[in-house]
This record gives sequence, structure tokens and C-alpha cells, in this order.
Amino acid sequence: MQTSVTFKNLDPSDHLKAYVQNKLNKLDKLLDNPAEANVVLSVEKIWHIAEIKVTGDRLNINCREKTNDMYSSIDMALDKLEAQIKKSKQKIKNHRSGSRVDYKETQSLNEAVSGLQTEEKTEPQIRVQTIDFKPMDIEEASMQIELVPDNFIVFTNSRTDQVNVLYRRKDGDLGLIQPLG
Repeated sequence: MQTSVTFKNLDPSDHLKAYVQNKLNKLDKLLDNPAEANVVLSVEKIWHIAEIKVTGDRLNINCREKTNDMYSSIDMALDKLEAQIKKSKQKIKNHRSGSRVDYKETQSLNEAVSGLQTEEKTEPQIRVQTIDFKPMDIEEASMQIELVPDNFIVFTNSRTDQVNVLYRRKDGDLGLIQPLG
């Protein structure tokens, strides 16, 4: 990576220049194509400011950081720069793939998700069904249960005016659920 370091209101230091170039060369591994970095190190009152601009093929990233120490300003600016480069590369990668999804990736993802679902205890699905229960006596409800496809019938008991459930048991007999009182 071509790097140019400029000093403003600060004595030029070969050590600072080498420090910046060394750090930027580590970031060069993240870039696909050659890039150029312009670094401006300046001091304003008590603030040490590091400004870095990286330009390259389809890449234009700027970052600026100011602290009380020049080295920490450089490090923080380079951290921001690294995050922006990664974000830019991810954005380009997502854009290039478009809405197309690799079939193998989708299949392996579905297998992983289904594997997780079998390992975890899943909550039972609750099916909601609205019914219209009519007032009738128990004998009439036992005749009605033979006509409905369900194994139960909900009705209002005409003698007690309470909601009851008549259901078909596994042994073929009928069971009645009624509230206390």
C-alpha cells in the first residue's frame, strides 16, 4: 500500500511515520486491490488528531480520531478503518451475490436448523377452533357426538346451565367433563 504521511503543527517523526506505515501494511491484507493511503497527523491545542483516507478500486474510506495521545489516535483511527473496510467488502460481496443463494448452502442451513430443532424440546402447536355450543341435555349430546367427526362435543347442559364436554374415550365409551358446583 502506498502511504503518504503529512504532519501539521507537529515535528515530523520517522518513528511515527514507520508506526503508521507498519499498521497500514497489516490492513493491506484486507484489501483485494492496490490502494493508496493519505495520513494526516496534526495537533490542535491538547488534541492529537489522526486522519486517514484510503482510496483504491471501488474503495474510498475516510476516518478521523482525536485523543490526548498521538499513538492512541492512530490506533483508534486504524480500528475504525479496519471496520469500514470489512463492512465495505461485505457489502460488495452481498451485492454481487444478489438474491441468488447457493443451493448447497441453503440445504446445509436447513439441515442444521432441523438438527437443532430435534435436539431442543419444541413447544406443542396449539390449534384454535371456535365452536358454537348449544343448550342440550346429556342424552342429546351423546347422540350428537355420533354425528360429528371430532371425538368430543362442547355443549351447555340444559339442566345446570353450565358448559360441559362429552368425549369419546379410547375404549369406545363416552366421558363427561363438567365443572364443580
